Amino acid sequence: MNKYISTFVLALCLAGTGLKAQVTEPQVKNLQAVKHRVVIQLSSNDTLAWKGLMNNLKNLKEGWGDSVQVKVVAHGNGIQLLMAAKTTQLDNIRKFKAMGIDFVGCENTLREKKISKTEIIPEAGFVKMGVGEIILRQEDGWSYIKSGF
Repeated sequence: MNKYISTFVLALCLAGTGLKAQVTEPQVKNLQAVKHRVVIQLSSNDTLAWKGLMNNLKNLKEGWGDSVQVKVVAHGNGIQLLMAAKTTQLDNIRKFKAMGIDFVGCENTLREKKISKTEIIPEAGFVKMGVGEIILRQEDGWSYIKSGF
C-alpha cells in the first residue's frame, strides 16, 4: 500500500513541476503587477453613495497603485452614475478611467429603463447582465464590494 501512495505522491510532484514550466515570464510579471482584483457593484442613484464610491476608488489607487485592478458595475438605479445627463461624477470617472479603472453599465437595466446607449458617457463600457458580470468576476477570484447601500 505504501508503494502506491509513494507512486501517487511522486506523480503529483512531477505533474506540478510540468505545470510550473508552462507559465511564461510575461505571465509571471503580469501576476506580480496585479495582486488585487476588485469588482464593485453600484445599484444606487444616491449622489452621496457615488461620492463614497469615488473616495473608495481614490483610496484603492493611492494605496495599491497599479497592483489593483478595479471594475465598477452599475445596474438598476446605479446606471445613472454613467448617464451623461444625470452623473455628478464625470470628472472623477474620467480621472479613474485614465488610471485603468473600468466602468460598465448593465444592458438589461438599459433595456428595462428604456435608456439608449447614447445616453451613457463614452468612458463607460457595457455588459449584458450587471449581476452576471459580478458573479463571473467572483468566480474568477475577484474580491466583491457593494457600494452605496
